[in-house]
Amino acid sequence: MSRIGKKQRLSIYLDPPVMKALVEHAARRNLSRSLVAEAAIASFLSPDAAEREEAAMTRRLDQIDRRLNRLERDLGISVETLAVFVRFWLTTTPQLPEPAQAAARAQFGKRYDAFVAALGRRLAQGPKLRSEIPEDVFSTSD
Repeated sequence: MSRIGKKQRLSIYLDPPVMKALVEHAARRNLSRSLVAEAAIASFLSPDAAEREEAAMTRRLDQIDRRLNRLERDLGISVETLAVFVRFWLTTTPQLPEPAQAAARAQFGKRYDAFVAALGRRLAQGPKLRSEIPEDVFSTSD
C-alpha cells in the first residue's frame, strides 16, 4: 500500500497524434508530460467539466444568435431600401417616348458601369447604410 500523499505510477498507451500533441503542449508550457497528462485527466474527471463545457457552448451559441440577428436586420434594411427606391423611381420617372428609349438604351452600358463603380467605392470605403440606421429600428416593430 502506498501512502496517501505519494503519487502513483500509471502506464498508458497513446495514439501517435495524441502523443505528439502532448509533447508539443508540454514543451510550449515548459512543463513535464506527466504534469500535463495529470492536469488533463483531473479536468476530465472533475464534476464541473460538463458545466464549463456547457457554459462555453452557451457563449458560442449566444454569439451566433447575435450575428444572425444582425444579419436579419441588415437583410431587412437592404430589402426595404430597394423596395423604397423602386417605388420612388417608378412613381417619379415618366415613360420615355419611343425615340428617347433608343437613346437611353444606348447610354445604358455607361450608366450601369458608373453605378457599379460607385457601389464598389461605397462598399469599400464609405459608411454603410446599416451603420446610419439605429439598432432598435426593427426591434420595436417585432
